[in-house]
Amino acid sequence: MSDEVPIRSISRALRVLQVINRGRSLTLTQISRGTSLPYPTVARLVQTLLHEGMLEREPGRKRYRPTAMVQTLSHGFQGHGRLVRAARPHIVELTKALGWPVTLAVHVGHRMVVQDSTHALTSLTFNHYYPGYAMPLLGSAAGKVFLAFTDRTERDLIIETLSRLPPEQGADKLTIQRFAELLDTILRQGYATGVRNIFTENPGKTSSIAVPIIVDGKVTGTLTLAFFQAAMALPEAVQQYLGPLYECARRTIETLATIEDLPDQG
Repeated sequence: MSDEVPIRSISRALRVLQVINRGRSLTLTQISRGTSLPYPTVARLVQTLLHEGMLEREPGRKRYRPTAMVQTLSHGFQGHGRLVRAARPHIVELTKALGWPVTLAVHVGHRMVVQDSTHALTSLTFNHYYPGYAMPLLGSAAGKVFLAFTDRTERDLIIETLSRLPPEQGADKLTIQRFAELLDTILRQGYATGVRNIFTENPGKTSSIAVPIIVDGKVTGTLTLAFFQAAMALPEAVQQYLGPLYECARRTIETLATIEDLPDQG
């Protein structure tokens, strides 16, 4: 198999689907902005997805939304329902105690993907981040702590994959080299941080602290607490919030051991 990045048109079509799925109903201009793709390219991709039945145009409006056909793309996928059920009461409790939102994320491809969060439960947030929101491995505290605690063989494979991604996805080799040098430090200290996060909907406004959820020696997910950058310095936030965040992860792991898989609905 070639080491080159796969067919670009397929990658772009998937980005269009992801953006529309998050936005639920978008214009071509909004899709273009959300994917960072040229308007004519987006128009062609949307027409293709309409033809395949994955999208539909709203009656009387130039807005596009996903159809039930997109569910066929996830047929057979076993999600992280147990992890979400285990973590939910504990991240809610932590947000009620500290005020700041907490996010549960898992590794998917070259992203960390939100499975649950408490942004909707607090006013101390700029945006609500719902399940499916994707964060970069290289640019998020969740991604850094995931890779730091991942088995070295798997980590090296992921980093090698990142090195072959196009520059538009933030995977330049210099960034990857510097990123790799941080992992051992993160592994020793047990957590990762993000300062003035740029992947959010309000770039530069928040910072974050992330810890791993480790089950049977494997990173099952991550918990990230986000706070306003202007509210406090990072060392102060680590001193105040790292302990409670660790405890939240510990309780999640304990609860996870008591939860059985949901029965197959198929």
